[in-house]
Amino acid sequence: MKLIYRILLHLSIVLSAVLTGWAIYFYAGIVEEVNDETDDALDDYAERIIRRYLAGVHLPSEDNGMNNSFYVHAVTEDYLHHHPAIEYIDESVFIAEKGETEPARTLRTVFRDRAGRYFLLSVSTPTIDKDDLKQAILWRIITLYVALLVTILTVNVWVYSRSMRPLYRLLRWLDTYTVGRPHTPLTAHSAVTEFRRLYDAVRRHTDRTEQAFEQQKQFIGNASHELQTPLAVSLGRLELLADSTPALTEAQLAEVIKTQQTLRRAVRLNRSLLFLTKIDNRQFLDQTDLCLDALLRRDLEDLQEVYASRRITVDLTAVDPPLRASMHESLADALVSNLLKNAFVHNHPDGRILIRIATPTLTIANTGPAASLDPTHLFDRFHQGPHRVEGSTGLGLSIVRAICRLYAIDIRYAFTADRLHTFTLTFPLTSQNKTP
Repeated sequence: MKLIYRILLHLSIVLSAVLTGWAIYFYAGIVEEVNDETDDALDDYAERIIRRYLAGVHLPSEDNGMNNSFYVHAVTEDYLHHHPAIEYIDESVFIAEKGETEPARTLRTVFRDRAGRYFLLSVSTPTIDKDDLKQAILWRIITLYVALLVTILTVNVWVYSRSMRPLYRLLRWLDTYTVGRPHTPLTAHSAVTEFRRLYDAVRRHTDRTEQAFEQQKQFIGNASHELQTPLAVSLGRLELLADSTPALTEAQLAEVIKTQQTLRRAVRLNRSLLFLTKIDNRQFLDQTDLCLDALLRRDLEDLQEVYASRRITVDLTAVDPPLRASMHESLADALVSNLLKNAFVHNHPDGRILIRIATPTLTIANTGPAASLDPTHLFDRFHQGPHRVEGSTGLGLSIVRAICRLYAIDIRYAFTADRLHTFTLTFPLTSQNKTP
């Protein structure tokens, strides 16, 4: 949820609670004030009637034309023990002049004459209809709520949009920022202290990131040179030793060959790790529009020659239009060659490889181990599963996954019903890949 929507949601909830509480308080206050004024008037009216009654003066008509009414009737002393001496109640009374029933406020009180007789005086006067009052307050509160909500939200959206412009400008800059690539300078066009501090913090962080990236690039280059040189020298000396020392026994020569194989594996491992590190550090920035069909056919032809002795059958199906991708040429070649080499290396003699190219997907399936591989660790570095292959570094699929992550290529593994280990790559659609 966006920040502005979250703010508006919370404001709406708070405003609803405040207005609801205010409406209840306002309604209770009005009712209390009306009842208080009405009760005072009823007290005065009842007092005048009682005085006249006790003085024997003629009482006014029970309906005096002012919608006020009263009646007096005798009660027993026992009545006092079961009812309060004075009480105020809300009830409906019939107004003869109007011929209808209206809400009224009624005072009931008991008084005694000189003869010791008890009388109940009931005095009523019309008052406001509380149901009508509730409905009127409800509609006005709703109208007030909508007006306040629209006003407050409009003002908040306007203030928020103007105040948060530096933040959105910074977010757009971060979206386009890539370590190692040229970028526009980050300048804080804001008088807000917090935003200026945020911009300064981002600048310091990106400066440290750029510095660390440059140092890492230098380290990778130096490590590659410094490690490759002694490994190459060691291999050369072993070859010279094997060629120039005829007195070596077969056992000694076998040990020399094993050492050479170990060193060659170390060379491949070093190159693969350095290559993988360069990918992770996004050091392959240049991109070229490449035809992956042609690249795959070229690598496939080379690998078929290398593994010709295994008699592996390759079935290639390509559907127009050709599959194209905007990638660094070295990474595209590494992606295709590692997938194809994986299909050859982890296959068995007289096996099969099925390749299907249908834009925007590339599918490579091969026979091999009779059980499914572990997809959770399949792309981990140095993971080879239960079926280890001599000479494999265990980094081929890790390089494939790193390249796929770099170019947002979706890669999935599946073990199909016909016992084929299948890798499916889905490339992002580009203008070249979209089917007309």
